[in-house]
Amino acid sequence: MTLSRLGISGRTFKFISGRQQIRRYVNTDANINEDLPLSGIRVLELGQVIAGPFCGQLLGHFGAEVIKVEPPKVGDPLRVWRELDADGVSPWWRSISRNKKSVTIDLRKEEGRKLVKKLAVKSDVILENFKPGTLENWGLGPEDLHPLNPSLIFTRVSGYGQTGPWSSRPGYASVCEAESGFRYINGFPDPKTGMLSGPPVRPNISLGDSVAGLHAAFGTVLSLLRRNTKQAKGESGGQTVDVSILESMINLMEGIIPEYDRKGKIRGPSGSSITGIVPTNAYPCLPSPEFPDKPSYIVIGANSDSIYNRMMTAMGREDLIGPNYAQNHHRVSRQKDIEDAISSWTSSRTAEEVEKAMRNASVPVGQVFSIKEIAENEHVNARGILEDIWVGDKETGWNLKVAKVTPILDGCDVPTRWAGPDLGQHNRQVLVEELGLTEDELTSYQQSGVVGQ
Repeated sequence: MTLSRLGISGRTFKFISGRQQIRRYVNTDANINEDLPLSGIRVLELGQVIAGPFCGQLLGHFGAEVIKVEPPKVGDPLRVWRELDADGVSPWWRSISRNKKSVTIDLRKEEGRKLVKKLAVKSDVILENFKPGTLENWGLGPEDLHPLNPSLIFTRVSGYGQTGPWSSRPGYASVCEAESGFRYINGFPDPKTGMLSGPPVRPNISLGDSVAGLHAAFGTVLSLLRRNTKQAKGESGGQTVDVSILESMINLMEGIIPEYDRKGKIRGPSGSSITGIVPTNAYPCLPSPEFPDKPSYIVIGANSDSIYNRMMTAMGREDLIGPNYAQNHHRVSRQKDIEDAISSWTSSRTAEEVEKAMRNASVPVGQVFSIKEIAENEHVNARGILEDIWVGDKETGWNLKVAKVTPILDGCDVPTRWAGPDLGQHNRQVLVEELGLTEDELTSYQQSGVVGQ
């Protein structure tokens, strides 16, 4: 099968022998480390806001060339979400779009869609999180592009998946978190029913979007591995990765589904503890002398039998040790007595005092940190979990601290190469140098509004 039939013309590749033949492109971008796992993979990111772009962030960190297509003039809405920096751009944007190239093309215009189609022919992955059917309406769906690039992988993130009676619904993380059952188990239980008492508590992040982004990145890598195997057999290997926010959240529900199926149990919320595991909870402490008006809590996880005994010994509550408390199912039936005893003990001590006593007894314990404590934490800094990236030009720019992309791979531990780009920053590089437009063609597209300035 020829390179053009595989849709990879224009980039050199080689086979590496081993357990299987793996295709790798020779990297021509000096900013990309060729030793990274995804070096040579080009991702065309058409999505916006969180779910799709978070997937793109992960792929880009590990070597993929991510070309992000944004609407001219306005760009991705996330550029102006929440706090804005000195340049009027969200620091969040600089983080989630790190290592990406920004190209501004108006997909509402036919000429803009033709440009994207040309980019798709030269790409390995299309990453999108539009409402299902949008790409098809634009003539950019799998049936439109696979004849031009049979090896193209479509990673598609939506609220409910590409098929099914709910597929056409708008996919919002908050709604899908509720419909997945996740919100139902978050909050405080009614003492009589054990079910929700009042509204559920949501985490102060868009968890469903990020979880879907993780699933999308995992699915993309799986599809790339599958494609390698297919291509070694002379087949194209193009595939669709169908990621749903709803299904990604259901995937986190641990034993809730099989417990309902086998025992008819409907798990409700559990406040700051967890159903059926005792003791593991957040316990009140005396305020720190440094912050006398700040509520103080500490989390203790002592659900292992031996750890539980050590904790009770450290607390001087040997009366709560013995056959009636020996294993988890014994402690679950006596949860209130155990939790009251721990809360009474921690309430008369500061979090620092509790932490010291528990660590001396080898009991898992940790204070409830704000971002301030995280940024100043010795372990976080020793591991390099936070990193500085430069925003703007050398003279007037600034450092921005972001969370390092993990996991850490031995031999591939590289820093962020550049911060989320300015709108349309890579128009000329991608459209002229990569796609082959002439300067006159680029100017014409910009004057007609197909491409941003």
